[in-house]
Amino acid sequence: MEYWQHIYEHFNPVAFSLFGFQVHWYALMYIIALVLGYFLAVKFGEKLGFDRKVIDEYFVWAEIGIILGARIGYFIFYVPDNSYYLLHPWEMFNPFVDGKLVGIRGMSYHGAVIGFIIATLLFCKIKKIDLWKLVDVVALSVPLAYTFGRIGNFLNQELYGRVTDVPWGIYVDGVLRHPSQLYEAFFEGIVIFLIIYLFYKKFYKCKGELIGLYLILYGFFRSLCEQWREPDPQLGFIIDHLTMGQILSSIMIIGGILIFFIRRKLCKN
Repeated sequence: MEYWQHIYEHFNPVAFSLFGFQVHWYALMYIIALVLGYFLAVKFGEKLGFDRKVIDEYFVWAEIGIILGARIGYFIFYVPDNSYYLLHPWEMFNPFVDGKLVGIRGMSYHGAVIGFIIATLLFCKIKKIDLWKLVDVVALSVPLAYTFGRIGNFLNQELYGRVTDVPWGIYVDGVLRHPSQLYEAFFEGIVIFLIIYLFYKKFYKCKGELIGLYLILYGFFRSLCEQWREPDPQLGFIIDHLTMGQILSSIMIIGGILIFFIRRKLCKN
């Protein structure tokens, strides 16, 4: 257990170097997430009546929306003094700081959701695709892939947890903290997938139910895991003991409940 608690002292976030370019475990985890998400989308897309060609094309649209939304959302939700970036949006994607390549750091999950929604609405309108059936494919495909994104956060030694005395805690700069990234990987990824998949196999009746259920579950488990996650230092607690993640997740829960029950009511009628 002691080795585990001090694992960051023995672990290099850089997986390997290629022609002088450092490849981080974080990047590898995100690549795995993308590949797994695509594989699951093809698998469940076929079950829900989508041709693989449609999934291939939609995957490109969705990824562009997610990446743009995640990056822009980070500056909107998590950067307090963001007026410069809002007036110069191209600077959000500048990988250089003082002439040094540092990469693009800082992504917002909730921003990614907004970007995904916009991209999906445009895709379905232009291609005349059944929106609700398509987003149900997304609800089945995203959670397991998302698991590896949170593992990437853990390996990159970021988004760490609050101070604790639990024996499975991880030392970060000499302070024992919850490995909250792994809590999120488990609850927001694996647990949500199992619940949605079981619902799909046993109770799925109406198009749109699965994406509504996903929004509810993600919002709930993200709010739960925020109890162990250190608030973003530049924001802290927003209202009383509520974090930005919990506030945005509560909106997701409300939206998910509305979608789930409206879709079920329309289906019955």
